[in-house]
This record gives sequence, structure tokens and C-alpha cells, in this order.
Amino acid sequence: MFTHFIPCGVWEAVYIIEGLLKNTSEVQPTTVHADTQGQSFPVFALAHLLGFDLMPRIRNWKELTFYRPSKTTEYVHIDALFGEPGKHVIDFDLIETQFRHLMRVAVSVREGAISSSTLLKRLRSGSRKNATYAAFREVGRVIRTVQLLRYLSDAPLRRRVTAATNKVESFNRFSQWIGFGNRGVIADNDPIEQEKAMKFNALLTNAVIFHNALDIAEIVRQLLEEGWEIDPETWRTSRRIWPSTSTGSASTAPMNSVSSPTRTTRSSTSTSPRCASRT
Repeated sequence: MFTHFIPCGVWEAVYIIEGLLKNTSEVQPTTVHADTQGQSFPVFALAHLLGFDLMPRIRNWKELTFYRPSKTTEYVHIDALFGEPGKHVIDFDLIETQFRHLMRVAVSVREGAISSSTLLKRLRSGSRKNATYAAFREVGRVIRTVQLLRYLSDAPLRRRVTAATNKVESFNRFSQWIGFGNRGVIADNDPIEQEKAMKFNALLTNAVIFHNALDIAEIVRQLLEEGWEIDPETWRTSRRIWPSTSTGSASTAPMNSVSSPTRTTRSSTSTSPRCASRT
């Protein structure tokens, strides 16, 4: 849908919000998926204040800390997740005293007075005793704890997060395959030319995927004209188009398996066309 060029070797969480704020397309996402490097306490906090639902796929989540709302709070079945009783407690008093300032910062980011990447880099490099950093950290602890509990208790949510991040990784692999020139290496040292190369590659990748979608739509139209019956669920599933490079070529492939359409003039055991599928 849109791309945001960032330098190599940086923590991508710093830029994830900025990319969303610069999105000028008609589609305005409210949920953001990322991997481990796409999250941190300040990023969780800022995303929440700006109205985004950050749902990353975090590796080794068992090693993360869950935070209690108070020292006396204990849970019947999941208390072990929160560590030793009385510790890992959210400082809601600090959040309350700094809340107006946090909202001013969020509004400044939304209105473009300061970029989210600049703010988050300052928060990462600033003193841990800074009240603004501490408040963002506390809000981030609240949001991440809630999101982790949602992730653990909601199996469909886990599947959606995994599917979304896998789709992005598949897109990136296909994009790398498309950019085969010079073995995918950008030799130009000019950042502007580097950004051009990346965005042109993304444009070409999306164009190939769009062409695949048109091809499948045309095939479905022809099947319908020949008398094949395609149920709405099959048609809905077949529109989830994704390219495959497993055979060294770009082929049309929906994300899920597509059941074979049945023709009214044939028995249900007859061989019928099937779109290639990949998992």
C-alpha cells in the first residue's frame, strides 16, 4: 500500500509510527503488525495515544515481563506471569501527572510539529530519569501487558498476527526476487537514489501481484461463462492472491487452498481446474 524508506542498521520501531502517519492513501490502517524489532515501550505508548493498535509478533515472549496494576494485585491462574508478588508494578501516579504532557507530545507528532522517529530516538537515548521518558515507558508497559494477555488468550488473534507478519515476509522475499539486478545489491551511495531503487522495486512487485489478480479474475470469468459454478466463499478466498517463487517463477497463488469449482454438466468426481495454493 505504501512504503517508508529508513536507513540500514536502525531499530525499525523508531520509524514504524512515522510510516503510518505519512500514509496518504484511502486505506487508513488502525492495526499495526510488526516483528520483535517493531516494538518497544515508547512505541506501544505512542501508537496507543495516536489511535493505532500495535500487535507485533514477539519472539521469546516468555522472557518478557508482565506488569501489575498495583502491589496488592494477584491473579488466580496467571499470577506466575507477573513474577514475584509486589514487584513489576505500573506507576499510574506518574502517568496521571504527565498525561497532559504526553497528549501534547502525541498531538505534536500527529500534526507534524515533530517527527515520531526524532521523538522516539530522543526517548531511547535520553536519561531514564527523564519524566517524559518514564511516563511513556509506563504507558507502554500497560499497553504491552494488555496486548500480551490478549495474544495468549485469543487463538484467532494469534493466527491473524502470524498470518499478517508471514504475508509481509513473503512480500519481502518476493520483492527481493524481483530485484535480481546486481544480485539485489544497491551500489549507489546517494540516499535519494537508494530510496528510488527501493520504491521502484516495491512498485514493480505490487504491479506483478496486481497482474496476477487480474489474470485469476479473468480465468474465473471464463469459467462462469462456460457454466462452472463457483460458490461465493471460493471466490472470496481466491482473491487472496500472493506470488510464489518456489519454482523460480512468479505464479498465481492464493494464500489459502481453493476448492475446485464443480460444473453443472459433470459429476462431482470429475477433474476440474484448481488454482495453485501455498501455505
